[in-house]
Amino acid sequence: MLSIVATDTLISCFVFIAAAYSIAAAMAMPRFERRIAKQPETAIDEQGVSVLKPLCGAEPRLFENLATFCEQSHGEFELICSVASSSDAAIGTVRRLQAAYPQRAIRLVVDSRVHGRNLKVSNLINAAEHARHDLIVVADSDIAVTPRYLRTVTAPLADPTVGVVTCLYRAEPVAEFWSRVGSLFVNEWFAPSVRVAHGGGSRRYGFGATLALTRSTLDAIGGFHALKDCLADDYYLAEYPRRLGLRTVLAPMIVATDVAESGLSALWQRETRWLRTIRSINPAGFGFLFVTFTFPWMAAGAAVALSNWSSPLSVPLLVASCAGLAARIALHARESRHARSFWRDLALVPLRDALLALEWLAAVFGSNVVWRGVHLSVEGGVLPGTAGSMPSRR
Repeated sequence: MLSIVATDTLISCFVFIAAAYSIAAAMAMPRFERRIAKQPETAIDEQGVSVLKPLCGAEPRLFENLATFCEQSHGEFELICSVASSSDAAIGTVRRLQAAYPQRAIRLVVDSRVHGRNLKVSNLINAAEHARHDLIVVADSDIAVTPRYLRTVTAPLADPTVGVVTCLYRAEPVAEFWSRVGSLFVNEWFAPSVRVAHGGGSRRYGFGATLALTRSTLDAIGGFHALKDCLADDYYLAEYPRRLGLRTVLAPMIVATDVAESGLSALWQRETRWLRTIRSINPAGFGFLFVTFTFPWMAAGAAVALSNWSSPLSVPLLVASCAGLAARIALHARESRHARSFWRDLALVPLRDALLALEWLAAVFGSNVVWRGVHLSVEGGVLPGTAGSMPSRR
């Protein structure tokens, strides 16, 4: 009996914490309409910008996403698309882009040199050799942006205390059911958790959706070569400047990213890779993620409250469970484009949260990830077989 009481008390504590987090997450996320209605009117001197795009294969919507980088209001910029093989299917898309935007400086770099275990970073190293400007922006291939994107993400770099500017992103499903479930991972778990952490003062992040920095900062950390063996290259591209005393800034802009996984297996591999990477670089933060999976905790809280109605905790626990569930639905409403998408995906919320909890458990007990079809073991965000490069304060 004592063990049952202790278990119920422990569950109750976690439910209260999870409910508080759910409410904080719902409050931290602005409504979708307010988020995209007007982008910030920031400005910077019209310095040239080199946008680096490491590519691999003809991804869905690759042309459409790259095209948004060609429609910038910034005065001078270049788009450098790099691939590792002359047979890469992305080459045809870049050629189409060059034909569609002849007025833009769009360069294709085909370079098979491998500089480390991270092939994406090898691609970046090869591309960076061709960059002409001192402002550098790295963005994943599946990112779409608005015309004022470059002006907004480079503006904070005018402050010499800023090392890297990064962006949150909103996921757009490319396929059907599992792609929609994957979009909820980004929109209703990842983005709110970042906003809650940001509100609490944390700046330990860096997202591949956007990483903007100056050439001098890149040189100070040892260039992209410092990342050549890092699986979490986006995180470390921001972390290394932080170790030099420079700040990471979250830009006041949301970009869009595609979720193309059409099956559970591919989605599971991608999301457990993210979670295991988080565990490898931030074990303490990963350890507390379990309280962010709202629906399973609220269901457990309601079950405990109703099964022990005579307990003095039953009413507060039931209230907390209902409040947490209401906040989770409110978060879903804030992330929905319109009423139709709200009702269409509402039934996915319990599945999304339960799947996330299972993925977290899987990430606890494993260190292997699948990255572009290759099975790897990762610790500390660094791929095995190397010690990595750690810059020191200069």
